[in-house]
Amino acid sequence: MRVLVVEDEPRMAQLIRQGLEEESYAVDVVDNGRDVLLWAQSAAYDIILLDIMLPGMNGLDVCRQLRAEGFIMPILMLTARDTLPDKVKGLDSGADDYLVKPFAIEELTARMRALLRRDSPDKSALLTVGDLTLNPATKLARRGEQVIELTAKEYSLLETLMRHPNQVLSRDQIIEHVWDMEFESGSKLIEVYIYALRKKIDVGRDNKLIQTVRGMGYRIGDHETH
Repeated sequence: MRVLVVEDEPRMAQLIRQGLEEESYAVDVVDNGRDVLLWAQSAAYDIILLDIMLPGMNGLDVCRQLRAEGFIMPILMLTARDTLPDKVKGLDSGADDYLVKPFAIEELTARMRALLRRDSPDKSALLTVGDLTLNPATKLARRGEQVIELTAKEYSLLETLMRHPNQVLSRDQIIEHVWDMEFESGSKLIEVYIYALRKKIDVGRDNKLIQTVRGMGYRIGDHETH
């Protein structure tokens, strides 16, 4: 999943980036309010973490601008302001949740997972496709009773596919959700990771969950039910 972190304090931004990358998120960081709309237009972010006190434009105005422009991704505000009026202003500006600094990365990621579940028709903490399950909280994948060991990037790719079951995702869509701005567009990494996931999930099984749709992209689905 891809996250835009809007934070102007370098140490805090680095701590958030490091913590999220260790949890398999793809992270981009912007350090001022003026540029957030441009970044949001450049990639399909799954969630935005937005500080309130920002140079150029404060987080409340940034949030209002994003909502006015039609962006519907979850927005989680991060701020040192902890009074009730401050929280009300943040939520009324269009934010989905509000987290007071300092915070533990575990609470941050738990709130992010809750916001991402809110947009899903299935509110379960588990992602399920056929007999394949993925737990975003523990990063544990199972096919039936078999535990599947995943690298961080394999996990991120599988999570993206499983959040869009039976939908064809193009290479560009996968890049936008799984990799950050440093991804080289001509790279064959997607094909490499799809191959690795197939070996772990589908090899030796009659029901192949991961499909290549020629000329379009990739999808995951329980094809025995179709």
